[in-house]
Amino acid sequence: MKLTIKNMVCRHCVECVRRILSDGLRLAVRSVELGAAEIDGPLSDNDISVISDALEAEGFELIHSREAEIIDIVKRILIEHTRQDGEHQRENLQSLLDGKFGLTYASISRLFSETEGRSLENYYISLRIERVKELIKYRRLSLSEIAFMTGFSSAAHLSRLFRQTTGLTPTEFKSLGGKRTPLPEI
Repeated sequence: MKLTIKNMVCRHCVECVRRILSDGLRLAVRSVELGAAEIDGPLSDNDISVISDALEAEGFELIHSREAEIIDIVKRILIEHTRQDGEHQRENLQSLLDGKFGLTYASISRLFSETEGRSLENYYISLRIERVKELIKYRRLSLSEIAFMTGFSSAAHLSRLFRQTTGLTPTEFKSLGGKRTPLPEI
């Protein structure tokens, strides 16, 4: 049986879910990947409830609807996209998502807004700003280099959006030792 799981954003999440299912719940786990786990055999409603509780205790959530599954996949696509540096960042959201799931970009965007309570574009900007925070904190790059790596048209554009989003300039963020937001919380 395939389980679709929300809030899996990295390889550490995959390992955590694998431990929960195989070690903690003693289930026969066939595979675990970002957003999904394959379990041998059928599961009762009680089994699903126990799995759901165990996952929620660690910050994950079972997905029960097609709409929620689409939103989770869209989030993972955007997270992966923001992790790519340079020219790949220049691809716009519409070309990245249009036609996925048999839906137009407008339908995906509308579903995202209705489900998440904010626009797809706002979510994507938040992801990009988190990537900028990471690059500011952990790499010795100029703001122009960071702007290029994260797909902003210029350092000025990046600075303006960074300040709008965080309330700080990139320089203030660095000097104050600003904190990053975990991806599942964005």
